[in-house]
Amino acid sequence: MRGLTIFTGILFAIVASADTHSGSYETALSHYNHTDYAGAAAILKSAPENPRSLQLLGRCYLMDADFGAASASLEKASALEPDSSMTLTWLGRAYGRRAETSFAITALNYAIKARQAFEKAVKLDPRNYEAVNDLFEFYLQAPGIVGGGVAKARTLLPLIAQNDPAEAYFAEARIAEVNKEFPAAEAELRRAVQSSPQSAGRNLDLARFLFKRGQYDESEKYFERAGTVAPSARKVWFVRAQCYIHGKRNIEQARDLLRRYLAAKDLTPDDPPRFEAVKLLKQSDGM
Repeated sequence: MRGLTIFTGILFAIVASADTHSGSYETALSHYNHTDYAGAAAILKSAPENPRSLQLLGRCYLMDADFGAASASLEKASALEPDSSMTLTWLGRAYGRRAETSFAITALNYAIKARQAFEKAVKLDPRNYEAVNDLFEFYLQAPGIVGGGVAKARTLLPLIAQNDPAEAYFAEARIAEVNKEFPAAEAELRRAVQSSPQSAGRNLDLARFLFKRGQYDESEKYFERAGTVAPSARKVWFVRAQCYIHGKRNIEQARDLLRRYLAAKDLTPDDPPRFEAVKLLKQSDGM
């Protein structure tokens, strides 16, 4: 009986430990979902390493602009769970950020790694629409030397349409825009809005395009519509301010929008990270 008692005690301790670690992850995830990335990371760094915790830790670092730590954590997560399409998607994003903030050969190396991660993520799970969309944008924006190209982007259109028909219109618009076929791009963006009129994102896509084309009055109409269909979508403030600053118009209004964005208590991980808003504010200095 004594042996059974000892065994039961050990088993209870193991289960209790597992529950504690699971609770730590859930607590960290709650911090992450409330955009407290530093708080989430602090919890995860003291927890045992496993694919799930390492992926979330990498996401925290990425959203806090620590791109080196993000890629290191996500590399560990991917090594432990190499068939995770979502981990590879986040790893591709981390490599992409490192490519944006590195120089010369180093940037090329990270860009290639980003492409490889996105391609593997899509191969593992073609229904992972985030990976498909990220790979599509990579192909459109990256030069051929690192594996980019419009022709490659086109090959993803059937997958995008399968995942989200409205997103397929947007993808067609992006290809037309890259090819400087602006009337065709505008037509596709209008189709996207017509197919999903209650989507703040689709209205923002059209508003941003119209603003870049100098169609300011109509652009404002779609910014307003985006805010109406999704009153709690703080991304509307960010995108509007971003357009104003890049277009060097309505700078004071842009600053006010960004300050409101930074002060918002209800941002989510789907919103642009705060460091991007800070960067835009700094960019507006002197305008």
